[in-house]
Amino acid sequence: MTEGQEKKIRDKIQNIKSTLAAERRFHRGYYDDSRGLRYVPPELYLKIKDYKGASRYFNWFNKNFPDDAAYGVFWFEHAISSFKNKKLEVAEKKIIQSFMDNDYLIDRFLDLSLKDRINNSYSRWNRETATERFQYSYEDREFYEFSNWLKDLIETPRFIKCTMEFVEIQIELKTETVSKKRSALLDRAKKLLEDY
Repeated sequence: MTEGQEKKIRDKIQNIKSTLAAERRFHRGYYDDSRGLRYVPPELYLKIKDYKGASRYFNWFNKNFPDDAAYGVFWFEHAISSFKNKKLEVAEKKIIQSFMDNDYLIDRFLDLSLKDRINNSYSRWNRETATERFQYSYEDREFYEFSNWLKDLIETPRFIKCTMEFVEIQIELKTETVSKKRSALLDRAKKLLEDY
């Protein structure tokens, strides 16, 4: 990447930050980011290999959008930047969070066969996201160490237990119609992430 290309990306990041800051001023301390601009900077930081910048951005995001569910690719990018900054516990939790949002991303990244684990209403969209829009791969030299770490992680008993329980909960949710039972299942899924 040339200096000019990197500058263009940095300018784009700054433009997004300025737009979000203006939005917050306009809404008197709140954000109305219906365009989803807040999800774009991590990809840009990763493009220019600015993992410290990405880490600062994720800290800002978590402070300003603490209840934002975001989406699987976003959490996967968070895992990569955390790994690159040697924050392995954070990286591990973000991989779990990414899996809980889109269970195809890890398989896609590692070039494993995509398993239809849950097959719920989001499965088709998640699969399309993983196959058509997900741009990260173990083949990228930049992610060599991360790939090896991820391969080891997904074989650990802790990871396997957590993801299997999550998949079981999601499968139960497909057919459960009683609201109290659904709430209990959703609480269990949330607790899995909190306790990981």
